[in-house]
Amino acid sequence: MDMAQNKVVVAEKASLFQRSQSMAARTNRLVESMDQLETRVEALREQASAMEQEKETLLEMLHGMQSCQDIRNISDGEREELNVTAERLINRVLTVDISLETVRDQEQEQSLNKAMEILDEAALRLKKDMDGSKRCFGALLQACLPDEGEVGGTGARGSIDQKFQSLVIGCALDDQKKIRKRLNMLTRITDNTDRSIRLLDHQYHKGSHGQQINS
Repeated sequence: MDMAQNKVVVAEKASLFQRSQSMAARTNRLVESMDQLETRVEALREQASAMEQEKETLLEMLHGMQSCQDIRNISDGEREELNVTAERLINRVLTVDISLETVRDQEQEQSLNKAMEILDEAALRLKKDMDGSKRCFGALLQACLPDEGEVGGTGARGSIDQKFQSLVIGCALDDQKKIRKRLNMLTRITDNTDRSIRLLDHQYHKGSHGQQINS
């Protein structure tokens, strides 16, 4: 092989090395861009989830305003005006449609459907049996909490609904979060309603006692 041929071979190797370096650089840029896009996609889902929660919270607060103790202690005209405003705002909130789909396999879909059936039955029971509903929500909520010894475990545990716990574990992670959020919301509604009833009972007994004294 003469000197000219050697130069050609060296030049070809150098060109191949440069192409390899250029390809690696392009690959790295594409991977970095994909990582950034994945971060933005996850941020978008988190924002959508936060908006879903905000919608549920607003509806809960507006319904709570309509049944709170304060609104019963104002004039009929003011109460009607506030209820009309609350209904208008509720309808406005309901116009916001947020759809956040969760990828599930068949078993996760079945677990979610069964878990939601239990929650729906518990929510319907709330109107008929307040005390029973509180115990039921407590057991369901305990089933969603980390076990003792796990990260976030709470140590002392109350009554746990084992069947519901197995269903929650079988759900997708996003669905587990939604189940916990709905249970927390139902628990808050129960607590608020219970406080209102106790306040009404206290006022009733206080009024009855005052009437007995005056008589």
